[in-house]
Amino acid sequence: MLDVGCGTGALLTELQKTRLAYGADLSLKALAYARERGLKNLVQADAQALPYTDNSFAACVSLDVIEHVPDDHAAVREICRVLRPGGRAVINVPAFRWLWGPHDVALMHERRYTKTELKQLLESEGLVVDKVSYGVFFLFPIVILVRLLEKLKSKNEVSIPQVPDWANRMLIRLMEWEAKLIQRVSLPWGSSVVASAHKPGA
Repeated sequence: MLDVGCGTGALLTELQKTRLAYGADLSLKALAYARERGLKNLVQADAQALPYTDNSFAACVSLDVIEHVPDDHAAVREICRVLRPGGRAVINVPAFRWLWGPHDVALMHERRYTKTELKQLLESEGLVVDKVSYGVFFLFPIVILVRLLEKLKSKNEVSIPQVPDWANRMLIRLMEWEAKLIQRVSLPWGSSVVASAHKPGA
């Protein structure tokens, strides 16, 4: 399994507990943190030119990465290339251009997507989309409010609100429940878009 844009390795830590998983990221600093976690199979790589042979992986995951890449088509084309026939890709990106604001500028985003746009992107580069849904559905009104307030401040910075531990645990449980719900239905709105797709073949 390949984590494209593995960052400091939070997800890869979980993946490597149960399977042979590899991580690729453009940032040497992020990879240094990942190595401090004891992670292996790490490479510095651009998502637009992955250093792996064709048909290498049974699965690829790319969470909040494609929106950073100058050529998102090239990145998806590479994910499709390194997947084995029948291999699965899970991709998550931020939703809705009208939510664009200082937060996106600070995070160096290139774009936001609708469900239709993400589906068209994946299909145009050879993947078959099995499921696409918006995410962060229940907290979406709060996200809208926060983004509007950020636009009023006009400061290009990332804000991480501090919440009590009990509230954080409750929010995590809410997101876990939402993830299970997405497996059954496609949610009609949210601040992110998540898609599950596969490479055609056996």
